[in-house]
Amino acid sequence: MKVAVLGAGAWGTALAAHLARRHDALLWARDGSLVDELRATRENQRYLGGVTLPAELRCEADLAAALAHCAEDDALCVVATPVAGLRALFRAMRDARRVPAHIVWVCKGFEADTQLLPHQVVAAELAGHASNGVLSGPSFAREVALGLPVALTVASASSVCRERTLGAFHHGAMRIYTGDDVVGVEVGGAVKNVLAIATGIADGLALGLNARAALITRGLAEMSRLGVALGGQPGTFTGLTGLGDLILTATGDLSRNRTVGLRLAEGRTLDDILAALGHVAEGVRCAQAVLAIAHAYGVDMPITQAVCAVLFEGVAPRDAVSALLRRDARAESKH
Repeated sequence: MKVAVLGAGAWGTALAAHLARRHDALLWARDGSLVDELRATRENQRYLGGVTLPAELRCEADLAAALAHCAEDDALCVVATPVAGLRALFRAMRDARRVPAHIVWVCKGFEADTQLLPHQVVAAELAGHASNGVLSGPSFAREVALGLPVALTVASASSVCRERTLGAFHHGAMRIYTGDDVVGVEVGGAVKNVLAIATGIADGLALGLNARAALITRGLAEMSRLGVALGGQPGTFTGLTGLGDLILTATGDLSRNRTVGLRLAEGRTLDDILAALGHVAEGVRCAQAVLAIAHAYGVDMPITQAVCAVLFEGVAPRDAVSALLRRDARAESKH
């Protein structure tokens, strides 16, 4: 099967490495110098250092060539750019008249300016494109690149897209589940990053394992409320792309969003944290969009509000925690 992965960050590189073990896989990067490095060293030192890429994996800086690679009807295009880069990439496809028949994206978050989910960006830029979906779940790129076990979910309204994605990814140590709740999967992937920042703050303040468990549980309630309000299915949020991804991102040492929270608890500035991180932390990018959407839909998200206060309003992490603890008591099942 021919598969093109567009975007050579840590996640795109890891997925391309997995795909190349069975398929004719191509990895595209916008940065020509990065492609030269990948070809010469078989390693993405910038984003996934220490992992040797399969010799069979092709690396390409020419977008037209990458799109040509997945132009056939039985091929698959995997979009692995951050949410911020989605719209420009889809416009480039459209303008070049090289829109692949089957597209699956793997980014997590809301578009900051428009507050749109990825599938809404696709609908706006590729009107009428039917065979597309989202691949998501609890997954650290390094572990996937090393061939360690992982389970993901592909959600799409198109059975053909689900079949193509299964055919591409379901092999080796990767297990793929299927569904049709695109909204629920995308909301889970976006909100869990914000909640991971909150959990990192709590852990950085040494508030204990009881506090961590409370944050994850109540964070899941926030995620579910927003997801259902936007049209997601309630059961999605207790699955891989909801609870599963939340647990991993909130507790795993490889989590960039958790790391942001830990560093905020140390008193470091957001600019310094992001500069040192060197990778995208989607929870920072989409936290304000999540909160704005929650307000628009009348959804109560106090943990998300506390994270935004720390990130963007200069509120001290410990003061944000104190504000959460002062909230009135309420029935758990209704809130």
